[in-house]
Parts: sequence; structure tokens; C-alpha cells
Amino acid sequence: MDKVKRTDREVEVREDPKKERVWKPAALLPEFTQKPGWVYRWVRVSLLNEPDNMNVSSKMREGWEPVLHSEHPELITGNKPQGQYKNNIEIGGLLLCKAPKELMEQRQAYIDNKTKSQTEAVDAAYLNQNDPRMPKFAEGSEKFGRG
Repeated sequence: MDKVKRTDREVEVREDPKKERVWKPAALLPEFTQKPGWVYRWVRVSLLNEPDNMNVSSKMREGWEPVLHSEHPELITGNKPQGQYKNNIEIGGLLLCKAPKELMEQRQAYIDNKTKSQTEAVDAAYLNQNDPRMPKFAEGSEKFGRG
């Protein structure tokens, strides 16, 4: 019988399929663990090193409150906190804030309702100018928009 020449498995080298790495720009703001029941948002506190007190004030009146650094110690900002927000998380003029989820759902419902009523008003004004000789909109017409 002919002997088949075999190599030991330990000597065999298998090629390791390597994933091709794709470069992408680093995110400006870090990821963090979001706690249930809260909605998070970055609020602008300064622009071009000038304080933006109007923006901060309006967001605080909406229900946003600054997040304490002790609540999210996993966020390393890399700079020493100074000024008004030294106990909070501020990166590049943006302050991490939180608000109760229920409050933000009510806010979104308010905005959705306002948007709906404004859209209906615009549609009504547009259709008020409709002339039957040259309709702007014909229900069920497939020729709408074609000459």
C-alpha cells in the first residue's frame, strides 16, 4: 500500500480572515449609559466662547436639568471643569441635560398637535384659492401634475 503523506494539524496554518477596518471620524460627543425614565439632550451653553444664556434659560424652563458628573462617571471629558457648570458634564460648549420621559412625551405631543393644526391651516388656505376651471387638486385624479 502507498502511504499518503499528511501534515500534522499543529503544523498547518490557517489563514485568519481579518475584517477590513474602515476609518470614520471620531464622534464629537461620547456615548454614555442612559438611565430608564429619562431623556437626554446636549444643550448649547456657549458659542465661540461666548455664553448663550438665552438658550440655556429657555431649555431649563422647558424642564431640562443639567446632569451631575457623579451620575455618569464613565464620561471622561478630558478638561478640568470650571465656572458655572463645574459639577456637570460639559464638552465643547454643550452641557449634558436630562428631563423626565413623561414630560418630554407631553412636549412632543404638544409640538405634533401644533404642527398638525398649522399644516391643516396651510392646506385650507391653499385649497381656498381653488378654481373649478383649473383645479389645484382633484380627488382620485391620476393626471394630477401632468399636462
